[in-house]
Amino acid sequence: MEDNHGDMELYDLRVSVDRIEGRSVCGMETGDYFELTESAHLRLPEGRHFCVYALAAVLPFLAAKQRDLASGDWLAQDSHFACPDPEERLIMRVERTCRRRLNSADLT
Repeated sequence: MEDNHGDMELYDLRVSVDRIEGRSVCGMETGDYFELTESAHLRLPEGRHFCVYALAAVLPFLAAKQRDLASGDWLAQDSHFACPDPEERLIMRVERTCRRRLNSADLT
């Protein structure tokens, strides 16, 4: 549930497997995803998993993708990230799903 009385806004994100250009050694498939909501809540569909190495590859960019970025910022224009496994060549897409108002005092 969104709190419309917060003092800051962040985007909820969905990180999904856009494509696998090699062979999937981690058992993931195109369309697998996780959601990052309410600043730091990581949610997976029941019974599914997400490779920790793919997660590690995209994790450093998620805090920035949750915020408004300058129009010229490359991260505002690019939404694809690659897993580091060269055999797999798994490509993830980061999408903003909704904008949420939060209280910064609740997060720090």
